[in-house]
Amino acid sequence: MANPEPMMDQLEPANLAKPPPKKRGRPAQPKEPKEPKPPKVPKPPKVPKAPKPPKDPNAPKGKPGPKPKKGAEAQADGKQEKIDESFKKVKRKVDRFKGMSEEEVMKKTLPDLLDYNLDYVIIGINPGLMAAFIGRWFPGPGNHFWKCLFLSGFTEEQLNHMHDTTLPVKYKMGFTNMVARATPGSKDLSSKELREGGKILVEKLKKYKPLIAVFNGKCIYEMFCRELFGKKPTKLEFGLQPHKIPDCDVALYLMPSSSARCAQFPRAQDKVHFYIKLRELRDQLKGVQRSTEIEEVQYSFDLHLAKEDAKRMAIKEEQYDPGYEDAYGGAYAERGAEGAEGQTNGHCTFSTGENREGAQEASTSQLAEGQLPDGQWMTQSFADQIPDISGGPKEGGV
Repeated sequence: MANPEPMMDQLEPANLAKPPPKKRGRPAQPKEPKEPKPPKVPKPPKVPKAPKPPKDPNAPKGKPGPKPKKGAEAQADGKQEKIDESFKKVKRKVDRFKGMSEEEVMKKTLPDLLDYNLDYVIIGINPGLMAAFIGRWFPGPGNHFWKCLFLSGFTEEQLNHMHDTTLPVKYKMGFTNMVARATPGSKDLSSKELREGGKILVEKLKKYKPLIAVFNGKCIYEMFCRELFGKKPTKLEFGLQPHKIPDCDVALYLMPSSSARCAQFPRAQDKVHFYIKLRELRDQLKGVQRSTEIEEVQYSFDLHLAKEDAKRMAIKEEQYDPGYEDAYGGAYAERGAEGAEGQTNGHCTFSTGENREGAQEASTSQLAEGQLPDGQWMTQSFADQIPDISGGPKEGGV
């Protein structure tokens, strides 16, 4: 009898327990014990800051924004300062006056260009630094004076500040200022200088007696009225002024400032209108007939008139053609000449078989001239091409 197979639980578990996997890498080395850290030294107590002095209410306020670091502190630290908004670009200084300082230029002045029997005298407040340095009138590249003279028809060609000495002789136009001292701006003038300058200006106008005194800007005219009449005008408009200088027949004319910084009229073409009106005032005072070379036209638009005009034009385009009614024997039909071979009604010709060839030759000659003859569509008969569907005897063509 065969040996019975051993039971599964009696067998020893062979190959059931796997050996542990081998660790890769070097075996771990024992760590050396760390040295103990030295005890921390206690920090010295902070010295209390001294109390800030109370702010002076009358002291000027500082500018807003981050305060720039001082150079001494940066050198002491030995570190480079951070580039932030506090660093501003240093503007490159432009040598406008070729080495001269503004104080030296302010000692210069701009001579007047005046003469007797002038038509215009252009009046400014006082010379600017560039005008005093160069010694010419309106030398700024952004000034609109010379451009407006050309655009308004005062001059035949575009001039500049180098031609200022030719204007009194050629165009009867002079120049002067209310105050002779040169400054960076008119705000640098004192009230005493303006008061004395107004009196000097009146004496100049009474001496040379120009036809029109032209004030270049509202500011100068307000100062002049305040010094001459004791108060500013309540309502000030450009053009001829109602005020008069005592014992003087000079007309006072106000026009916008020729400077490009004039906010009300920033472009040169905005100011040309007042130069044109200045010429018209000169012609009016002299009794000269108005020139038609330069003429302003005022345009107006009326919607009602425009609609009526449009209707009129539409009716005019749809011209009445009497030949259309004549072809059908309308009321406008006319009888042809007696004894004529063909029948006419004044515009269209009804041809017969005999004169059909002559009509074709006439139409050909008219077409050669580039004109379409009246009633051309009636010169040929198509009655013989109509088929007979009645079944009766055929008749000849009409």
